[in-house]
Amino acid sequence: MTSSDPTESPDPWHSLHELLAAMDAEIAQVYAERGLEGVRPRFAYPLIRLAHTGPLTIGELAKSLDRSHSATSQTVAAMRKEGLVSSEPGPDSRTRRIDLTERGRSLVPFLEAEWRATHATVAELDGEVPYAMTAVVQEVRRALARRSMRQRILHHLAEPPR
Repeated sequence: MTSSDPTESPDPWHSLHELLAAMDAEIAQVYAERGLEGVRPRFAYPLIRLAHTGPLTIGELAKSLDRSHSATSQTVAAMRKEGLVSSEPGPDSRTRRIDLTERGRSLVPFLEAEWRATHATVAELDGEVPYAMTAVVQEVRRALARRSMRQRILHHLAEPPR
């Protein structure tokens, strides 16, 4: 007899999430080996961007990174906690402008070097595997542009009996 619990089947997302988490952990290890306490890989992009743009509101930063406001707000809060950014009132009472602290600014040269090294590593990996990760991502995006994830899910969705 098969179980009615769909979570007992292998999760097709698991290996992708596991791979990304492992790669992220190795980048974090590079930071730790360099003595960068409290710096997470997800901080690199916004810190580098702020170094090049100057202060931005969370909304402006989110848009420039192509991230959600919520995710950017959470990242900014974590960076503020680590003393990497500061915030001050923005042009209206609803916004705050985010800027690098001295500590945050001091990390940017290393983070830019790591960013470039990580991109070179991805290119190297793309050359070693039969299906380049970047090409696969582009192909999946094209397929989803033809027929969205939502449409595909709805096609397979069997409504439970009421």
